[in-house]
This record gives sequence, structure tokens and C-alpha cells, in this order.
Amino acid sequence: MGLSGSRQHQLTLEVQLRDDATLQNFLAVPAVQPLVSALQGQLTPDGETMIFLYGAAGCGKSHLLQAGCHLGGNRALYLPLADLGHYAPDEVLQGVEALDLVCLDDLHCVVGDERWELALFNLYNRALQANCKLLVAADAAPRALAVDLADLRSRLSWGIVYQLAQVDDEEKAAILRFRASRRGLLLPADVARYIVNRAPRAMQPLLDLLDVLDQTSLAQQRALSIPFVKQALDW
Repeated sequence: MGLSGSRQHQLTLEVQLRDDATLQNFLAVPAVQPLVSALQGQLTPDGETMIFLYGAAGCGKSHLLQAGCHLGGNRALYLPLADLGHYAPDEVLQGVEALDLVCLDDLHCVVGDERWELALFNLYNRALQANCKLLVAADAAPRALAVDLADLRSRLSWGIVYQLAQVDDEEKAAILRFRASRRGLLLPADVARYIVNRAPRAMQPLLDLLDVLDQTSLAQQRALSIPFVKQALDW
């Protein structure tokens, strides 16, 4: 869940999970499969207590954190710290260890802030005592983050740490075709490559183009071809 239910009174910002941010919608290359397996099993009794993901923007961190939150249902919480850093940290983190899973995205956006670092350190300790699992993402490995509080830096490395590689154009095209197939769309390889070459470089805006193509192809009853893509996206 996002920030909803019993926590609505604490935060005025409602955080919504993307419906399509699921593990079923994540194209896992072989190198990432151990991470996907760890996420699938994190909420089991023998699952990892803490998982830390890091990598550049667009490599899938937020998707995987939201997917983990979807798996946890109403007993999980997704907190995008890039959007919540202006709140008092205790207001955001108070009592969340009562849940089964807390997903902390964009941790790098709040490190260096003394209040946030202390609040995160305390959350790690409370979560461990309460058997609350943590799934954390940042743009750098724990030891490479500009963390001033040494005890927090130590806590960040407690669990397993995974690096997600930057997605290249060939992988973007493969992801685009995979996500199209999940919608029941046939996206030929040459058309996918054309879209990747013309579209914004970031992964999410690229995937958002599928909404337009899906709706337009359905309305016009046309297959996905390069001429159709040019017309539908006004390229």
C-alpha cells in the first residue's frame, strides 16, 4: 500500500503504487534472478530481513520496491523518500515497524540530514526487534553513500546488497516488447528498436508510450508498425 489507511492522518501526501509495478511485469535477466527470488521469499519466515538495492536511475529499483510492496499487500508500505524528505522524519517513520515490510526508496535523497539519519538508524533497530522486513534502494552502495552517522552506515550493510546494472538500448527494446506482450500486443523487434531510438532515454517515460500505442491501436484496429508508431506518437 501507499500512505493510506491509519497513516492518512499523519501525512497529507498520498503515495500510490503503480498497478503495473509487479514482479510479473519485470523482465529479469539471469543475473537478476537471484534478487527476484529473494524478493519473492522475503516475507516468508526464512526470508531476508533486509535487502538493499542500488544502481543508476532507470535500472528498475523503484519498480522492484513497489513490486515487493504489492506482494505484502496491506501489511507493506512504500515510502519514496525523494518525495517525503521535506516531512519530519519521525512523522514519516513512526510506528511503521508494526508492518511486515517497509520499502524505503531513494535513500540517498535524505542521507546527510542529521534528523533523517538518526530516524533511519532507529527504524533499523526497531524493525529488527519487531521482525519487520526492510527493502531499501539508493543510487549507490551503502559504503559509497554520504552517510555521516557511522552506526547507520553499518546498519545499511546488515542485509544482502544487490547492484542493478544500467539498462542498455538492446535491453530496453526487450523490456518494451515484454511489457507489450503482457498487454496482449505484438511489438516487432524492429519497431521496438525504433521506439527506443526516438523516445526519452529514461525507462518509465519509454514504457508510458505503451499506453498511447495500446489505446490507439485498439481504437484504430491497427498492428504496431513503424508507420503506425510515427502517426500515433506524432513523430
